[in-house]
Amino acid sequence: MAKRSSLSIRIVEGKNLPAKDITGSSDPYCIVKVNNEPIIRTATVWKTLCPFWGEEYQVHLPPTFHAVAFYVMDEDALSRDDVIGKVCLTRDILASHPKGFCGWAHLMEVDPNEEVQGEIHLRLEVVRGTRGCHLRCSVLEARDLAPKDRNGASDPFVRVRYKGRTQETSVVKKSCYPRWNETFEFELEDGATEALCVEAWDWDLVSRNDFLGKVVVNMQKLCAAQQEEGWFRLQPNQSKSLRRQGEGNLGSLQLEVRLRDETVLPSGCYQPLVQLLCREVKLGTQDPNHQLIQIIEETTSTECRQEVANNLLKLFLGQGLAKDFLDLLFQLELSRTSEANTLFRSNSLASKSMESFLKVAGMRYLHGILGPIVERVFEEKKYVELDPSKVEVKDVGCSGLHRPQTEADVLEQSAQTLRAHLGALLSALCRSVRACPAVVRATFRQLFRRVRERFPSSQHENVPFIAVTSFLCLRFFSPAIMSPKLFHLRERHADARTSRTLLLLAKAVQNVGNMDTPVSRAKETWMEPLQPTVRQGVAQLKDFITKLVDIEEKEELDLQRTLSLQAPPVKEGPLFIHRTKGKGPLTSSSFKKLHFFLTTEALSFAKTPSSKKSTLMKLANIRAAEKVEEKSFGSSHVMQVIYTDDAGRPQTAYLQCKCVNDLNQWLSALRKVSINNAGLLGSYHPGVFSGNKWSCCHQRDKTDGGCDKTRSRVTLQEWNDPLDHDLEAQLIYRHLLGVEATLREKYSEVSRNTEEAGPVPLGPGEAPEDPLAQLFLVLKDLQEAHSSSPAGPPPSESCHLLQLQT
Repeated sequence: MAKRSSLSIRIVEGKNLPAKDITGSSDPYCIVKVNNEPIIRTATVWKTLCPFWGEEYQVHLPPTFHAVAFYVMDEDALSRDDVIGKVCLTRDILASHPKGFCGWAHLMEVDPNEEVQGEIHLRLEVVRGTRGCHLRCSVLEARDLAPKDRNGASDPFVRVRYKGRTQETSVVKKSCYPRWNETFEFELEDGATEALCVEAWDWDLVSRNDFLGKVVVNMQKLCAAQQEEGWFRLQPNQSKSLRRQGEGNLGSLQLEVRLRDETVLPSGCYQPLVQLLCREVKLGTQDPNHQLIQIIEETTSTECRQEVANNLLKLFLGQGLAKDFLDLLFQLELSRTSEANTLFRSNSLASKSMESFLKVAGMRYLHGILGPIVERVFEEKKYVELDPSKVEVKDVGCSGLHRPQTEADVLEQSAQTLRAHLGALLSALCRSVRACPAVVRATFRQLFRRVRERFPSSQHENVPFIAVTSFLCLRFFSPAIMSPKLFHLRERHADARTSRTLLLLAKAVQNVGNMDTPVSRAKETWMEPLQPTVRQGVAQLKDFITKLVDIEEKEELDLQRTLSLQAPPVKEGPLFIHRTKGKGPLTSSSFKKLHFFLTTEALSFAKTPSSKKSTLMKLANIRAAEKVEEKSFGSSHVMQVIYTDDAGRPQTAYLQCKCVNDLNQWLSALRKVSINNAGLLGSYHPGVFSGNKWSCCHQRDKTDGGCDKTRSRVTLQEWNDPLDHDLEAQLIYRHLLGVEATLREKYSEVSRNTEEAGPVPLGPGEAPEDPLAQLFLVLKDLQEAHSSSPAGPPPSESCHLLQLQT
C-alpha cells in the first residue's frame, strides 16, 4: 500500500495586471512554488496586461505538502524580473474543494520580509528540579531557509522569547542550513499558558534584520508531553500579511487546481476489477449481456469524461488492449450514429479516449513530423495574412528599393509561405507510414474498417478517410500547430505574428482533413489561394491513409517487435556538466555543454546527438537527484546526481540546465527511473564541498550525511512517463464508487427490461454472470480492502509535532 498525492494544475489566464514597463504594459509569466520550492515556470506572454497561458501540469509530491503558490512575474531583459503579486493555496483550502479549486483569485502583494520557508530543529523539555520548574529549549539546526542576501544565502540567528525574556543564538554567516546546537532555559510556573516563540532572523550589518519565520509552541501541550523534539515548519507573520490582503489592485489570476490523495493498494487487490474490465473489452459487442463499458459511458458526466477516458485508456494500454477498447467504443458510437457528417463530432467517450490515445502513443510520432515545420515558422517570423480585412500596412514593410509593397503583394507572399509550410508538412506525413507506431496504425485500421462497414455506399466513399483525419488532423495535428507549447514542441508561446501564421496553417490542415468539402471552403473564402495545395493534399492524405491501414497482422507484429528493440531514451537533451576536479574554482564557466541520454539502464553523454556515447553512470547506482544552491555556481538551474562508481565509491555529477522547467523535468526523469534503487539517500548537501567545508552548512566532514532531506517523491508528470497500472486502477475504482448509485439504477432498469425480478440466487462461492452484479461485488471488496488498510502518518514526518504549532 502506498499513499500518493498529486496536484493537477492549469494556469489559465490573468487580467487587469499592473503595468511594470515604461511602455505601459508588462511581460508576465508565472512561477509555481510547492512548499516554497520553484517547480514550474510558464512561458512569457509579451506586452499584455491580460495574458493567456492555458498551461497544464501534474505534480506528484509527498502527502506532507502544505501549500502551492503562484507568483506572477514581469520579465525584464536588463534587470531583475519584477514581482507583480501572488496567489497562495494551502492544503486545507484545496482539501475543502474535492472537485478542485476553479476560478479567479485576486493577486496579493508580495512582501520579501514575509516570504518564509524552511524548518527548524528544536528539542523542548520541561525540567523539574530542586530550584523549581524550567523550560529548556535547544536550538539545534535549520534547513532550507529563505535566502535574503545577494549572495544567495542568509546570515541566520534565532531569537527565543518567553514571558518577556529574550535570548539569541550566535549568527551563522552565509548559510541557509545553519547548525547552532545552543540551549536556553527559562523559568516555568505551574499552569503557564503563555506561548514560547522561536523566531529565525537574517542578520544584516547596515540595514534592518530580515524575518525568516517563526514557530509558536503551545505550552500547555508541551507540559503535558514533558518533552518534544523534531522539525518544525517556519510560519510567516500572519498579522501583517492579512492587513495588506485587500490593499491595492494587482489584478487576478484564473486557476484550476486539484489536490488528489490516493491510497494505492497492492496490485493483487485490483486484479478482479482489471480482469472484469478486460473481459468486457475482449467480448466486445458480440454478447448483448456484456455492456459494462457502454453503461460506464452512459453514467459518466460530461465534466469528468476526459479524466475517465484517460484512466481507462492507460489501463487498457498497459494490458495490451488499447486497440480492442477503442474498437469497442467505435462500434458503440457507430451503432447510435445515423448521419455520417456527425460521426465522432461530439465529446463522447470514444472521442475523448482517442484523443488521449494519440497523446500517449503518438506524441513522439507527432514531434518527428511537426517539429521541423514548427521550428521553421518560429525562426522565419514572417508576416503572414490571407484575410484582406486584417492586413495591416504598418506590418507590410518594403520589398525593394523603388516600390512600396502593396496589399496584393502581402497576400501573395503569405499564400506562398503557407503553401510551402503545408506542402512540407504533407510530404513529411506521407513519408511517415513506417514511422507511425504499430498500435496507432492498427487502431486506425480498425476505425477505417468499422466506418466503411457502417457506411458502405459510394456516396459515403470519403467517410472512412474523414473518420481517420477527424482524429489525426482535427484533434491532434491542428491543435499541436496552434499551441506548440502545450504539445511540448516549443518551450515558449508564439508571439502575435508567429501565432497568426500557425493559426492559418492549422486552418489549412483542417481543410485537408475535412477532404476539402464545400462547407469548409464556404466558411472562409479568403483561404482560396491555398486551394491548389489543399486539393493536392487531399489526394496525398487519402493515399497516406490507404497505406497506413493496409497492413496485415503478421506485418504489424513484426513491426512492433522492431520498434520494441529500438526503445527511445527516457529523456535526452543538452546539459552542461561541471568539468573542474580537485580544488579548482567552482563557477558557471566551469561547465561544458554535452548531449545527455537517459535510458532505463544508464545516463550517458556525447559531444553531439549523433556522436558516440559514453556512460556517465549506471542507473542502478543512482542514490539521489537534487537541486544545488544558487550560490554554489551562481546559477539556480544546477542539479546534482549522487551515485556510486563501479568500485562502490560515492561520486557526484553537477549538471546545469537551461531553465527551471528543464531542471525539474530532468530531476523528475532521474527520480522516476531510479525510484526502486537500493540505497537511496534520505538526506544530502544542497551545496558543494569546497575549501575543506560544505558551502551549505559549513561542516568540515566531507562524508557528513547531509543537512537537507531529499525530495525523491517530488516529480512532474510527462507525456512519455511509464504507465502506472495500479494508480490507474485505483482512479477507475474511485470513479465507479462515485457513480455506484447511478449504476445500481441502471442495473435495475436492465433487470426490468429482461423481465428479471432481481438477481439470480447464488450458491456458496458462486459469482453472478451479469457483469454489473460482478462489478458491485468487486467494488465492495475494494472498499473493504481500503477500510482495513493501515492509514498511518506519512513516512519521515512526526505528526504529533504539528500539534505544537499554532
